[in-house]
Amino acid sequence: MHEIHIIDTTLRDGQLSLWALGMKTGAMLAIAEQMDQCGFESLEFFGFAGFLKYVREHKENPFDWMRLGAKKFRRTRLRYHGGRSSGFEKIPRSVRALLVERVVAHGITLTRSSDPWNDYDAAAGEIKALRKIGMEVVVNIIYSVSPRHTDEYYAQKARAAAAIKPYRICFKDVGGLLTPERTRALIALIQKNIGAVPLEFHAHCNNGLAPFNYLEAVKLGVNILHTAIPPLANGSSQPSIFNLAANAQALGYRPLVDLAAVKPVASHFAFVAKREGHPVGAPREYDQAQYLHQVPGGMISNLRHQLRKLGMEDRLSAVLEEAARVRAEFGYPIMVTPLAQFVGSQAAVNVITGERYKEVTDQSIQYALGHWGKEAPQMMSANVKDKILGRPRAKEWVKWAPADLSLKEVRRKYGGPGVSDEELVLRVIAGEAAVKEMIGAGAPREYPSTSQPLVRLIDELSRNKKLGQVYIRKGDFSLALKKT
Repeated sequence: MHEIHIIDTTLRDGQLSLWALGMKTGAMLAIAEQMDQCGFESLEFFGFAGFLKYVREHKENPFDWMRLGAKKFRRTRLRYHGGRSSGFEKIPRSVRALLVERVVAHGITLTRSSDPWNDYDAAAGEIKALRKIGMEVVVNIIYSVSPRHTDEYYAQKARAAAAIKPYRICFKDVGGLLTPERTRALIALIQKNIGAVPLEFHAHCNNGLAPFNYLEAVKLGVNILHTAIPPLANGSSQPSIFNLAANAQALGYRPLVDLAAVKPVASHFAFVAKREGHPVGAPREYDQAQYLHQVPGGMISNLRHQLRKLGMEDRLSAVLEEAARVRAEFGYPIMVTPLAQFVGSQAAVNVITGERYKEVTDQSIQYALGHWGKEAPQMMSANVKDKILGRPRAKEWVKWAPADLSLKEVRRKYGGPGVSDEELVLRVIAGEAAVKEMIGAGAPREYPSTSQPLVRLIDELSRNKKLGQVYIRKGDFSLALKKT
């Protein structure tokens, strides 16, 4: 019986896609040891996108999660997500390297990384640098739909990815765009062109087709699949491990996962969802519009989150429609970080202001100037490029180059007495003021575990503002709570 290895994405891509990284450290720590019992080959533990979110919004230190959480996993190899080129801002390479060094110091020695243009000449240097630090790399081949992204394109990219000798290659459908037919065609084509390099498959459920596509991949011999645990599966996340396991078994395959151990994890996250008001991932209906805007799952939840803060959540569909127009005018970039955010942000600005390109983001200017890839200015609509660059602000960016400071220069600018390497990294990424607020907030708050029902009950009762006093008695045990 053929075995299927599972990469769990719940703590990283699952909650990014459905909860906009809204789960705090305590909620993850409370279930980490149980997750280690599930039999996953590997588990996505944290990603670069989390640094800003955890420092600025949660007021929590991401390195606390790495330090405390990594100790709870003894059986499961943990993964970081990102490399030295991740994110939306041009952070000095010295800081990128220091960040990865600190991740490796916490025992996380594997990452999955993308170049947003599937540019493996650029990725080759990235892999070489990460290996020197002690990080192995799974390289993504990102799927997209456009006049540019043909079978010939993917055959060439598969050969180029294999040529740089990564730890593995991952065929990644970030927008949930693959159909079973395209899955069969492209996986066979990629397998033919990557030789002996192991292949993983990672897809989002935005269009409801990923569970079907996973079975097509399995039939073609792909035995490393990315899944998530409900309620952080489905929706714009990855397929549910329960669904994938049942379907694989029905086809005669053996998923290497302990489903009995997964069930308490699912119960815990269901409790977190209910307690914090997070959405529950559910299977999606097919939506043809997904092939127009191609906005990835994690970004949809973030767009909704940001529009809600402006009182404009009802404009999400308009922003997605505008994203389709902006993407075409930008030359059909692959909708993945950071290019998807550039397209989505500009689309949101166009909708919010009510006039297309009346205002443009600095990232749109940088994109049009080629700061985020040499293909961008070559592929853009000439009219839109002129609109973006024909304003005074654009002139300020023409000769701009990122300040590639040495670590010594970074310390002089952002450091100070007693500033650790990890705090220095956070100061550069999130800003000194945000880091000071984070430190002032203290250690991550403990979260009640579903395996401790009495503790959970007391915690919930203490949060109920309508109760003045609570009396609990069971046998010889009694407890009285009274608000003062």
